[in-house]
Amino acid sequence: MSDQIADGSHDTLWQLAYDCGMSRRRFLSLLVAGGAAAVLAACRDVIPEHSSEGIRVAPLVFKDTSPYFDHGRAGLETRMELLDEWLTPRELFFVRNNSRSVDVAARDWSLRIEGAVDRPSDLKLDDLFALPTRTLVSYVECAGNQRVMFERLQGRSTDGTQWGPGAVGNAEWQGVALADVLSLAGISPATAGVLLIGLDVGSPERGFRRFLPIEQARHPDTLLAYAMNGAPLPPDHGYPLRAIVPGWVGASQIKWLSRIVVSDEPLWTRNNTTSYVMLGDDFDGEIVTTQSIKSALALPWPATLERGRHPLHGFAHSPHGPIAQVEWSDDGGESWQPASLGRQRDSSWVRFDFDWTATPGEHTITTSATDAAGNTQPDLAPFNAKGYLFNQPLPHPISVT
Repeated sequence: MSDQIADGSHDTLWQLAYDCGMSRRRFLSLLVAGGAAAVLAACRDVIPEHSSEGIRVAPLVFKDTSPYFDHGRAGLETRMELLDEWLTPRELFFVRNNSRSVDVAARDWSLRIEGAVDRPSDLKLDDLFALPTRTLVSYVECAGNQRVMFERLQGRSTDGTQWGPGAVGNAEWQGVALADVLSLAGISPATAGVLLIGLDVGSPERGFRRFLPIEQARHPDTLLAYAMNGAPLPPDHGYPLRAIVPGWVGASQIKWLSRIVVSDEPLWTRNNTTSYVMLGDDFDGEIVTTQSIKSALALPWPATLERGRHPLHGFAHSPHGPIAQVEWSDDGGESWQPASLGRQRDSSWVRFDFDWTATPGEHTITTSATDAAGNTQPDLAPFNAKGYLFNQPLPHPISVT
């Protein structure tokens, strides 16, 4: 590790300390007291709570980054034009991290259930395999998906990684109901909810975490998943266990799950007080839970096409139920035409298709989705300082040669 900072770079040293879960205050105090050697020694001593020594130092991500827009520490954004299938291939599924991906062997891993329970326990994968298996198709989407569009379409900048439309993917997840695991531990009628904590100790709070109200925790579709698209979870997607909370923002779907803290009162963390809350304009700290209805074309932004007839497609999804209709317009919204819809299941997204005749020049195609509950994409997404839940129809620029 010391070779990486032979030049004494303060920024590089702080990056390493941050990845180890060190606070800025502790980093500066160690730097003053003992220099780089003291910081590095402290990093080597970091062992995640309630985990084993089998956790190894990992790169930012394990998968090939070339098919993605690489956002560095924040993760990998899917290039929508590469998506064709209803289920997103594992090698194209977006990655959202808050530090580094975690590399842990199943034999070194356990899931600790603690707090307001009758029977605190440590479960291994075999214990979970013994419970009833649940399979669910669900999309997972970062709360900041399409965040960059606040600036592109509204001219207003936001905090956070400037994701385009590719921080979303659709997969088949296999695992067990969180409700079944809670029943094993024994919870009381007074239980308010559960705090899910991951092994990514480089994240804020030394393990990314999110509180789920008990109603959501006990929902039959809230899963602890150990498989994705018919195979064990890849390391970048939470191996050996992650939460799947259909319709909720990705921040609630904790990867590398290692602890569940059951509580008789709401638990407050960074991720429901200062992060993943709505701030600015008409918002005053409302907690971000469910996602918003969206649609996007599977094209580069901006796109270039040759003249002639083109079959175009994209994907639409809603946290409130199946998509009932997707419409598209190439005249600025003066007229709309329906797209055909593919299959939908459980909490999945839907692929939509239509043909478009391209003529030379500059064009814009806009899509808009409506779900079965009557929710539709708004003309203007409500601005918030952190750029969450952008979902106004996207006017996709296309040059035709």
